[in-house]
Amino acid sequence: MSTQLSTYLPPEWAEQQMIQLTWPHAGTDWAPMLDEVNECFVAIAKAVLQFESLLIVCNDELVVRMLLGEVDDAKIKFVELPSNDTWARDHGGITVFEGDNRVIYDFTFNGWGMKFAANHDNQITHQIHKMGVFGNDTGYKNCLGFVLEGGSIESDGMGTILTTAECLLSPNRNNLSEQEVDTKLKTYFNLKQVLWLHHGYLAGDDTDSHVDTLARLCNEHTIAYVQCDDPADEHYEELKKMEDELKSFRTLDGHPYTLIPLPMADVVMDEGDRLPATYANFLIINGAVLLPTYNSPTKDKLAASQLQKAFPDREIIGINCSALIKQHGSLHCVTMQYS
Repeated sequence: MSTQLSTYLPPEWAEQQMIQLTWPHAGTDWAPMLDEVNECFVAIAKAVLQFESLLIVCNDELVVRMLLGEVDDAKIKFVELPSNDTWARDHGGITVFEGDNRVIYDFTFNGWGMKFAANHDNQITHQIHKMGVFGNDTGYKNCLGFVLEGGSIESDGMGTILTTAECLLSPNRNNLSEQEVDTKLKTYFNLKQVLWLHHGYLAGDDTDSHVDTLARLCNEHTIAYVQCDDPADEHYEELKKMEDELKSFRTLDGHPYTLIPLPMADVVMDEGDRLPATYANFLIINGAVLLPTYNSPTKDKLAASQLQKAFPDREIIGINCSALIKQHGSLHCVTMQYS
């Protein structure tokens, strides 16, 4: 702990206590395809349970238990709470250490700039805290004066955050300038630098370019990112400009990052619209990385191979997330880790 800052935002690769899933139900947008998305959630849950514990927020515990079948009950905490949707990455709490004290920061979630209802989702973290689910030795900090989604920031655990201007500066979040948001982030998380991406997007993305769909910190000096090598693809120019920005970034000790390109996912369409399939939306857990796949054998295999370079000591486990992109998210979006 000697290298930690007095206030420390752990990276995703730090030791985790549990992963949160907020389970789909008939009162969400998943209603027309509930069986299909339940299958995906079960696959994610069972993969996580091989390595660590789960917190499952749900509408009906008995229904989820039936879907899961034989699992280790000792590794699952069920909480029944109302929810608007299932994107735990963005309504979940963010683990921060203040000295040796573990604190859950609860920021405002407003449905990605008031695009969707979030009245229930925005209360989930506070309700979980009041129930004592995080443990008696874990604090809680109300940060509801600031809109911040977990998918919009990447921490290296050393005082650097990677984020996107498109999201954090969107007018329906905080209506603040880049400098003002930069200062807020540094104050909340005791940061030394914020790396701002001003380019990069995915067609069909509702989040205003969350960084976890585009570029991910894999360790203090490595970033995996989506690369588009097809000039005919609508993403080509923007992702090339994003790649150039990533090449210009420096670690706190002044070195360029090791960059690992992930393939652009094959095009997936739904009723004439392109869906935001991305291999950057992976989840790091204790001992493994869960990689979203999209029924594209060549690209899925290439993405796994590239990601293994970033995580040579972790198992790369593919999870078919074709269902999740139909609601414009993927694997990382439906999970939140608690360190």
